[in-house]
Amino acid sequence: MTPLARAAALAALAPLLVVAAEPATYTVRQLTTESALKAAQAALASCRAAGYQVAVAVVDRQGLLVAQLRDRFAGPHTIALSANKAWTAASTRTSTAEVQRITRPGEPQAALRNVPRIVALAGGIPVEAGGSLLGAIGVSGAPGGDADEACAKAGAAAIAEDLEF
Repeated sequence: MTPLARAAALAALAPLLVVAAEPATYTVRQLTTESALKAAQAALASCRAAGYQVAVAVVDRQGLLVAQLRDRFAGPHTIALSANKAWTAASTRTSTAEVQRITRPGEPQAALRNVPRIVALAGGIPVEAGGSLLGAIGVSGAPGGDADEACAKAGAAAIAEDLEF
């Protein structure tokens, strides 16, 4: 093999050597089922105390449902809407109130409203600790997104101390 051919072969293999040095797996932190349930129960209790019948959903960092509760008189639409608010907050790593603001007609992110499952109504918040996204909480059924969001924040607050790392 000529020196030029050898150099070309080594150059072709160099990216593979770098990839081989990378770990083959990575570790992530996620909400446990118990933490998700505790957050959902706290959010539901907060809304009940304010006189609201709601549904609450808690998703993991990928947006997959971990816990969901619906109060007896919450409308049937609140089940899907709470899950989609939580999914939106996890997917965008921002509150759905902020998604509502940045996706108004004429805003640069307006087309985001066309993405299936994106909900541009307040009531969904990400759950983060130590700079890592752990999941999200979505609430639907209170009279207005601000009230939904207040209940979601109560749910997050109920587990905040357990999550700090």
